[in-house]
Amino acid sequence: MHSKILLLSLNLLLMSLLATAGPDNIAPLAKVTASTSLNEKFRASNVTDGIIGIDGKGEWACEGITTDWGYIRFPWIQLDWNEPVLINKILLFDRANLTDHIAGGKILFSDGTTIWVNQIPNDGTAKLVLFDAKKITWIRFVATDGNGKDLGFSEIEVYPANSDKTDLVSWVDPYIETNRGRYIFFITGQTPFGMVGAAPLTRNKNQNGGGYNYNENEILEFNQIHNWMMSGIGIMPALASTEVTHGDKGWKSIFSHDDEIVQPGYQRVFLQRPKSWVELTATERVSFYRFTYTTDTAARIIVNLGGHISNSTMENADVQKISDTELEGSFSSTDRYWGGPKEVKIFFVIQTDKPCKSFNGWKGQKLFQNIKTLQGDSAGIALDYDVAAGEKIQMKIAISYTSIQNARNNLNAECTTWNFDSVRNATRKIWNEWLGKIEVKGGTAAQKTKFYTDLWHSLMGRHKINDVSGDYPDRTTGKREGNFTDAIFKIKTLPKDSKGHLLYNMYNSDAFWLTQWNLNILWGLAWPSVADEISASLIQYADNGYLLPRGPSGGGYSYIMTSCPATNLITATFQKGLLTKADKYHAFKIIKQNHLPGGMLGSKEDIEFYTKNGWWKNNAGITIEAAFQDYAIAQMAQSLGKKKDYEFFRKRSDGWKKCFNPAEGLIFPKDENGKFVHNDPLSGKGWVEANAWQATWGVSQDIPGLAKLMGGNDSLCNKLNYAFEKAEPQDFVFAYNDGYISYANQPGLSDAHVFNYAGKPWLSQFWVRKVQEKAYGGITPDLGYGGHDEDQGQMGSLSALMSMGLFSLKGTVSQQPVYDITSPVFDEITITLDSSYYAGKKFVIKTYNNSKENCYIQKAQLNGKPLNNFWFYHKDFAKGGLLEIWLGPQPNTSWGISDMP
Repeated sequence: MHSKILLLSLNLLLMSLLATAGPDNIAPLAKVTASTSLNEKFRASNVTDGIIGIDGKGEWACEGITTDWGYIRFPWIQLDWNEPVLINKILLFDRANLTDHIAGGKILFSDGTTIWVNQIPNDGTAKLVLFDAKKITWIRFVATDGNGKDLGFSEIEVYPANSDKTDLVSWVDPYIETNRGRYIFFITGQTPFGMVGAAPLTRNKNQNGGGYNYNENEILEFNQIHNWMMSGIGIMPALASTEVTHGDKGWKSIFSHDDEIVQPGYQRVFLQRPKSWVELTATERVSFYRFTYTTDTAARIIVNLGGHISNSTMENADVQKISDTELEGSFSSTDRYWGGPKEVKIFFVIQTDKPCKSFNGWKGQKLFQNIKTLQGDSAGIALDYDVAAGEKIQMKIAISYTSIQNARNNLNAECTTWNFDSVRNATRKIWNEWLGKIEVKGGTAAQKTKFYTDLWHSLMGRHKINDVSGDYPDRTTGKREGNFTDAIFKIKTLPKDSKGHLLYNMYNSDAFWLTQWNLNILWGLAWPSVADEISASLIQYADNGYLLPRGPSGGGYSYIMTSCPATNLITATFQKGLLTKADKYHAFKIIKQNHLPGGMLGSKEDIEFYTKNGWWKNNAGITIEAAFQDYAIAQMAQSLGKKKDYEFFRKRSDGWKKCFNPAEGLIFPKDENGKFVHNDPLSGKGWVEANAWQATWGVSQDIPGLAKLMGGNDSLCNKLNYAFEKAEPQDFVFAYNDGYISYANQPGLSDAHVFNYAGKPWLSQFWVRKVQEKAYGGITPDLGYGGHDEDQGQMGSLSALMSMGLFSLKGTVSQQPVYDITSPVFDEITITLDSSYYAGKKFVIKTYNNSKENCYIQKAQLNGKPLNNFWFYHKDFAKGGLLEIWLGPQPNTSWGISDMP
C-alpha cells in the first residue's frame, strides 16, 4: 500500500512538472547529488530546474581545479529516484558558456551498465542519448573529458520508456511519416477538431513532405492555420537586425530534433537564432506561445501576413495597432490549389504580455517604422523588444472567419489567462480524454504508439470554422468558375438549444471521399457526437447553397474529388441512431436532391446519363462510388418508409454490373456507347486514382453480386488473393493508379475485408494483419500511412480499425448496420460508450492466444454466447458488452462462413 501511495504521488508530481521541464521528463522527481558544487548559486539541483542554456542561471558547476600541466578536475553528478523507473532517453545540456565545457563522459546506471557519451555540444544545446529501456533507480554521469575549470551542466532531462508513460498523449508520435505527409498532417498546437492549428513550417509546400518535414533542420516560421486549403499568420522570433523584407530566407532558424518535444497540444523547440526556446499550445480558437531567450537580446517577433504557404496565399493584409501589447486585423486567403472560394478573409487579434519597444512593418521591399496601421500584399509586422537572458515573452493569437470582434470574443471566451502551463495542461487533459475513449492492452510498444497516433490523426483533421458565438462564414453562393467560386460572403449563426448552447459546429474539411471505410466507422464507435455534428454541418451547407459539400473550404464549396461522399456519412449516422442534430426527413430530402440533376453527384448531363444507362460515362470509379451511395440512400429510404425512393435508388445502385467485363473478370469503364474504354486492368484510364484491380472490389454493398459475375466465391477469392500476393512485395503501397492492391489511397481500402463476404473470412484475417503491419505498421518519419494520402485521418482510422479487428464493409449504411470481425493485435480493447448516444457503458474486446503468428480466429463469443458469424450488429454494440476472440496459427475454415448480414 505504501509503495502505491508513493507511485501515485510520483505520477501527480510528474504531471505538475510537465510544463516546466518538458513532457514526461522525470528528472525533477529525482534527488540530485554531485561530487562538488562551486557555490550555492551553482548547486547540483539546478540541473532539473527547467532553466536551460542560460549562462550563469540555473546551472550546476563543480568546484573546478586545474594545473598548468593540464590537469582538470572531472566531476560527477547523480540522480536518484525513490521508485524504480524505466527509461530510454537522456538529454544533457552543457553549461552555456564556451569556456567551461564537459566534452564527454560516461553514464553509469544502477543496473550495472555504462554508456559512453562523446561530443557534447559546447554551447548549452542538447546532447541526445538514446538506449534500450533500462529499469533503474539511479543514474550517474562521470565527466571524462573537458576544457576549462568549473565544469558542469545547465540541465539534465530523463525520459521514461513507452511502457512507463503516464497518459495516452505520451504514446502519440507526431513524427511518424512526416517526411511524406501533407501540410495539414502535423499539427501540435491544436485541440481535437480545433479552429486554430499551430505548428512550425520546415518545408513550404503542400504534399509529399510538405509542412513539417522531419528531414529539414530549419524552421521557416510557425503558422496558426493548418487547414484544408487554408493557411497563414506566420509567427517567428528573430533578432532585431533581421531583414524582414527577405521573407523566411531572412528569419528562418536552424533547430534540432534532439531537444524538441512534439505532442498533441504542445511543442517545444530551440531556435539557434535568436537563441530562444519556443513553446506552443492552443485552445480551440487561440494559439498560445511562450518564447524564452537564453541571451541578452535585441529581439523581434515577426508576424508574417503575406506570401504563399502550402497551397494558399496570404494577401490584402490590414493591421491596426491597438496598444504596445495588442494588434488586430485581417488578411485574405487566396489562390487555393484545389479551388473553392476565390477569397476567404481571416480575422485575428494578437496579444503579448510584454509591451513592444517599437511597432514596425513592411510591405514588399519597403520598411515602415513606428506605425499604427499597415495595409497591402507581401506585408507583415515586426514587434521589437529588449530582453534579458532568461526572460520570457508570451503571445496569444485568436482567429475568426467572420470578424475582428468575433476573434476577440473567441480570445476572451477561451484564453484570458497568461498562465501558459495551465493552458497547456488543460489541452493535454482534453487530448487524454478524447484518446482515452479507446484503451488497449497487450500488443507491442510500437503497435500501441501507432494506434494512438492513428487516433490522433483521426481526431486532428477537419477543423471548426464557427466562433464561440455560433457565427460562421457562408460562401456557398456565387458564380462558379471551374473549381473556384466568386463567392458571396455572408455571416450566419448556428442554432442554439434552450440553454443557449450551440446545437453543432460548422467544419472545414478535406473531402469525405470513400470515408465509409474508415472515419465513418471509427467516429461512430467512440466519438458519435463527431459523426452527428459533422453530418449536421454538411446538411447546413446544403441548406445554405443547395449542395452537399465534398470538401468545404472557408464556408464554401471546393468540389474536390468526385460524386457525393457526404451521403455515406449522413446515412451511416442515421442508421446507427446517431443523427440527433438534424431532422432525419430533412436530411433525406437534402441527400436525395444531391443525387438528382442539379446535385453534387455530378453535372446534370452526367446524372441523367447514369440514371438512364447505369454507368458513368468513361469512368468506372465514379460508377462504383455512385452505386454505393445509391445503395445507402435506398437503405435510408426504406427505413423512412419511402417505397418509391427506395425502388428508384435500389435499382440505380445495380448499374455497376453493366461495367463488369467478363473477358477480364473485373469492372472496366464504358463509354457513352456502352463499349469498354480499354481492357488493361492495371491502367488508371477511366478510374479515379485507381485501376480495375484495386477498385473493382469497391462495390462492397453487393459482394455476392460481384462473386456471381466472377463465377462464384472461389473464383472471386482466388482472383483477389492473387492481387494481394502480387502487391505484398511492395507492402501494398503504390502511387496513384499503380499496382494490384494499394493501401496508399482510398479506392482500395476495403479490399482485404472482402473475403469475409465471399465465404473465406480467414483470408480477411490473414491479409488485414499483413496490410496493417506492412502498409501502416511503421513508426518512423518515413513510414506509417502508405506514403502520400493520409487525408486528415482516413488512413489513420483504417489502421486503428485493423488493429482493433473491427470494420464494416458496407460502411454501416445498411438498415441494420453490422461490424465485421478480424483478428485484433491487442489482447484487450475497451471502448467507452458515449451515454448521450448509447445505452451501454463499455464495449470490450478480449483476444486470447494473441501473437503475430496466431492471426486466425478459432472461435468467438458475444456476451458469453457462441458467435459463429464474422459480424455482429451495431445494436448489440450500442448496448455494451464483451466480444471474446480465440486465435490460432491455422485457419478455422468452418468459422464465420454462413449467415451473411
